[in-house]
Amino acid sequence: MRHSKGLVIAFWIATALFCLQMGFTAYAQLELSGAKDAFVRLGFPSYFRVELSIAKLAGALVLLAPASPRLKEWAYAGFAFNLASAVIAHVSMGDGPEAWGFAVGTSVLWAISYVSWRRLQAPTRETGADGTSASAFPSASRSPSAQTTSA
Repeated sequence: MRHSKGLVIAFWIATALFCLQMGFTAYAQLELSGAKDAFVRLGFPSYFRVELSIAKLAGALVLLAPASPRLKEWAYAGFAFNLASAVIAHVSMGDGPEAWGFAVGTSVLWAISYVSWRRLQAPTRETGADGTSASAFPSASRSPSAQTTSA
């Protein structure tokens, strides 16, 4: 399968930046007092902060390393829930964009990474000499009436 160079580059840039941001937030939640205090203010228990940080680091590793598509899909899903929950938690507490803006910006990187990854997973269409696309299932492209059998 051949994919456009631009798609591959977009995927790796978005994924690397996204994983860096997730890694930074995991570090912040584990080590920085401001992030720890934010978890308390939002009403989350301390153990959840640790679990979430470990999950973020594991998810980032899954996205960057060779892994099964199913495992990567689960990592993307987990990150989607995490980012949506972060925005909801901050908005429900009355926080402004300075609190939830980072999650929204990171969601844009998530979307670029996920969409480009899905496109890279899709089979490419080969084009024939006449410029038309060859179907992955040649017999499916013909109508039943065009499929005749010799008796």
